[in-house]
Amino acid sequence: MSVRHRLFAAMYDTLSASVERRELSPRRARLLSPLAGTVVDVGAGTGANLRHFRHADRVILVEPDPYMRARLRARLGESPVPVEVSDADAEHLPLPDGTADAVVFTLVLCSVPDQRLALLEARRVLKPGGTLAVLEHVRGQGRAARWQDRLDGLWGRCVAPGCHLNRNTVASIGEGGFEFTEVSRLEAPAVALATPIIAGTAVKRSEP
Repeated sequence: MSVRHRLFAAMYDTLSASVERRELSPRRARLLSPLAGTVVDVGAGTGANLRHFRHADRVILVEPDPYMRARLRARLGESPVPVEVSDADAEHLPLPDGTADAVVFTLVLCSVPDQRLALLEARRVLKPGGTLAVLEHVRGQGRAARWQDRLDGLWGRCVAPGCHLNRNTVASIGEGGFEFTEVSRLEAPAVALATPIIAGTAVKRSEP
């Protein structure tokens, strides 16, 4: 497991460079640059979000994978706002209840061990009226979804460690106590089976 994660971390930026430049980076910018106050970036990876936080007072970069975290630390200078790194995981965020203005998930809800717990934890740390910002690949429809179901296990073992192709993340966000205020959907053939991708913001409802 550690070898796979080390190799994946070493190759991630190279493998994703093309789709990042053409599709993902512009969407990260639109999604993240308006966020203000205390922001929690869950599963910060190698730091693709860093330069897009423009108005935050403080960004907490949560990344449990030590190989990803090492690469993240090497890029902290790209951030235009104050940042700090935590080795916590999505199910145990390092903040008291109701203290975050925004929680960010970008290409991480596909791989967290328990999506429901991760979303409930995000809801716990958010202030009333706080923002959930997401950029995630989600389960497709029809034939594409059937192929995602067939290849899900192989993908998570051989392509992207722990990643699931077929999670119904949109439904999970609603079940986690959030309501979308804005969401767009992108078909991204360049990322093979990890499409469509959604980008949007949601707020937590008064009751989950």
